[in-house]
Amino acid sequence: MIAKHVPMRSLGKSDFASLVDYITDEQEKTERLGQVRVTNCEAGTVQAAIDEVLATQHINTRAQSDKTYHLLIGFPLGEIPKVEVLESIEDRVCAGLGYADHQRVSAVHHDTDHLHIHIAINKIHPTRHTIHEPFQAYRTLGELCMKLEQEYGLQQVNHEPRRRLSESRAGDMEQHSGIESLVSWIKRECLDDLKDAQTWTEFHQIVRENGLELRERANGFVIAAGDGTVVKASTISRELSKPKLEARLGSFEASPERQTQTMTRRTYQKDPVRMRINTVELYARYTEELKSLTAARAEALARAKRRKDRAIEGAKRSNRLRRAAIKIVDGKGIDKRVLYSQASTALRATMDSIHQDYSKEREQLYKGFQRKTWADWLRIEAVKGDSEALAALRARESSQGLKGNTFRADGQAKPGHAPVLDNITKKGTIIFRVGLSAVRDDGDKLQVSREASREGLQAALRFAMEKYGERITVNGTAEFKAQIVRAAVDINLPITFADPGLERRRQELLTKENAYERTELQFDRGRTDRRGIGGAGSRAVADQHVTRSSGARPESDYSRTARAYNGSAEFNKKPDIGRPGRKPPPQSQNRLRTLSSLGVVRIASGSEVLLPSDVPGHMEQQGTQPDNTLRRSVFGSRVKPDQITAANKYIGEREKMRLKKFDIQKHSLYNGQNGDVYYGGTRNVDGHVLALLKYGDEVVVLPIDQATARRLKRVAVGDPVTITAAGSIKTSKGRSQ
Repeated sequence: MIAKHVPMRSLGKSDFASLVDYITDEQEKTERLGQVRVTNCEAGTVQAAIDEVLATQHINTRAQSDKTYHLLIGFPLGEIPKVEVLESIEDRVCAGLGYADHQRVSAVHHDTDHLHIHIAINKIHPTRHTIHEPFQAYRTLGELCMKLEQEYGLQQVNHEPRRRLSESRAGDMEQHSGIESLVSWIKRECLDDLKDAQTWTEFHQIVRENGLELRERANGFVIAAGDGTVVKASTISRELSKPKLEARLGSFEASPERQTQTMTRRTYQKDPVRMRINTVELYARYTEELKSLTAARAEALARAKRRKDRAIEGAKRSNRLRRAAIKIVDGKGIDKRVLYSQASTALRATMDSIHQDYSKEREQLYKGFQRKTWADWLRIEAVKGDSEALAALRARESSQGLKGNTFRADGQAKPGHAPVLDNITKKGTIIFRVGLSAVRDDGDKLQVSREASREGLQAALRFAMEKYGERITVNGTAEFKAQIVRAAVDINLPITFADPGLERRRQELLTKENAYERTELQFDRGRTDRRGIGGAGSRAVADQHVTRSSGARPESDYSRTARAYNGSAEFNKKPDIGRPGRKPPPQSQNRLRTLSSLGVVRIASGSEVLLPSDVPGHMEQQGTQPDNTLRRSVFGSRVKPDQITAANKYIGEREKMRLKKFDIQKHSLYNGQNGDVYYGGTRNVDGHVLALLKYGDEVVVLPIDQATARRLKRVAVGDPVTITAAGSIKTSKGRSQ
């Protein structure tokens, strides 16, 4: 586990509202946003919490520093703690920094290879209104992480700082952009030679041979590349700091003027970090697109400037005409100074509006033509379907593959099995959704990242089998392996496990399942045979199993028995042999287990006599019972399918919005609810009118026609209404709507 403070580089970015909007934004990804949590706020929604925090920060007028603390907590690859553990870790870390009572909003993100939590904290205390800044927060965070890792059994991470701050920033830049930094390039190309230099002349010569230059700056040294990139010498190595170099080479001697031209053997270029595959052509495409993007942005900015200049010239021309008209107007009774002042004020207002519009347009253009880093460009191309870009992402040195509970299928990838993508990370991990589960694919292994339901595991197994092969290798905990085996057995997938133990367990479960099904079928057959149905009864039970598996409507006992009687020539030839001492009365004989029951009586032998008391009273002129007790006539007759579609569309939009804002009630389709219902207004979706009815803690949506919508305009929001059995709306005054 790693926890670090993300500093704001300027006060313009120190905006609590913008930070919360960023961490709670789904960015059109279903897998990005996890649990959103609001702590120490009276408000119940995220937006209300933002307003509450901004009001608290506004009370403190003396603090000049950043009033928002952005904390990031990340976990190693493959580690996904439970929700309760994440909440406890957040509370403990914030309390350790001194922010236990401070207002904060947190969000869990799943869209990268590492699960992480963003926490936006208000540094202004909610009651004392004083600002709190943790002292040496990095030390406190390191100690807290080590303690929490031990308590919760998390992976152990080295929290001792191994690199200087500037060196760490250079490494972060490489991970983010995919471009090799000047620090890494010097370490790779000439650091050993610089350490072996014995004189200043030799040192300067090595620097020049690599296209670099050593300069004095303040109390130390910097090394500059030919493209203007500058880095502190001590950032590259402590051996290159000014005290260490002067102790080894003597007092500093500036580089002599180039009396003799030194041949430059190599120069630093902002090229991609070395990968395991050749990316020359891809990088050429990337640089060409950057040039085209820069040219297009310059042209768009030039057009915007020309429009602004024309607007300014038009405003000035209009002002000149206005002032000329004022000049020739008869001044009797009119103070021309007032007219001139009004003209000047109007001109200034017009000019301000033109400049504001131009600034907004420039901002939009810079966002629209924003330059992408090499790693971001590869990710975008991979999402578009470029297999070379995806291979380049997976060939990055930082890409380590999935860890934890994973499984893989042995075989060659087969075309035609690409899932619907949700996102691709910078390490080449494909994320796609399967129901409530998110499945990750790094090209070698699959992982069900969260909410690993049995359906998600089964879908992931199907995908692995169809894309790669039928031999599955499972890695992870014993519980995860058991879930995989159970999921494969439940849907009877034709796969084999590479682990002999798992394969043996799968075979055992399959054998038990088959034996149970055979025993149940034999039991049903034996039971019906003993009751005298014989072969026809066996066929009826078999039909029952077919009906269960196909999902068709079950056939009644009467129809099934009659069909068996008419179709079997041997029906009456078999004796009616019952169990000794356990023979049921005639009205209870010959029933099929687990099927719906009708009053059918059969005399199996001529020796039996059917008495009136043996025949139920409801057998004469009986009809089938209705099976539509859960149906409403309103949806079958008065409401059209497109109205139901519009209602479901509106419900889906409101439910999606409810995930972000907690003050939105649950919406559902009206299905015959009874009780106190209150009118909540109407909505128009795709030309169809929907009535909103408040029922308890939820809102039910009922499609209505135009005439009903016009009559409902006379009903006030909040008035009690009644829904009839036919689906019409009746007001408290008694008039049906």
